[in-house]
Amino acid sequence: MIDTQRLTLRPLTLDDAAFYLKLVNEPSFLENIGDKGVRDLDGARAAMLAGPIEMQARLGYSLWLVQRKEDGASIGLCGLIKRDTLPGTDIGYAYLPEYWGKGYAWEAASAAMAHGRDVVGLPCLLGIVSPSNTASSQLLRKLGMHWVERIEPNTDLYRVEFPPHK
Repeated sequence: MIDTQRLTLRPLTLDDAAFYLKLVNEPSFLENIGDKGVRDLDGARAAMLAGPIEMQARLGYSLWLVQRKEDGASIGLCGLIKRDTLPGTDIGYAYLPEYWGKGYAWEAASAAMAHGRDVVGLPCLLGIVSPSNTASSQLLRKLGMHWVERIEPNTDLYRVEFPPHK
């Protein structure tokens, strides 16, 4: 688990399937991230097992559930993802719209980035975003990432380098 002032980030469990199902079917998720084809709780469990839960077991990091400390509300996902399509690990995040604009995304992403740098020992971190997703692009820049290139017609690649570990 990773704790920040207001949030806890923890690995997903199958008990989080209802939240996962809701999040991946939000219109904003579908527009900015894509349709995962998850339509019911069984599909959510299968997607979690094949995705974040498997990655957490294999690499020690993945997308984590983001919960508010004040009330335990599950508000989104944030974490580190190793995709076959990218040359390194990237940071990913998605939140329910009712939690946008409160600084939670930056708080969780900063903690995930620090974990990648200080605990995992990553030399750099990538970020991918649709060019039309202005809020997400701004968050990546606020995290210290710099635009690198457009890697697909609708995907911009950002990157931040970490100092070497001593």
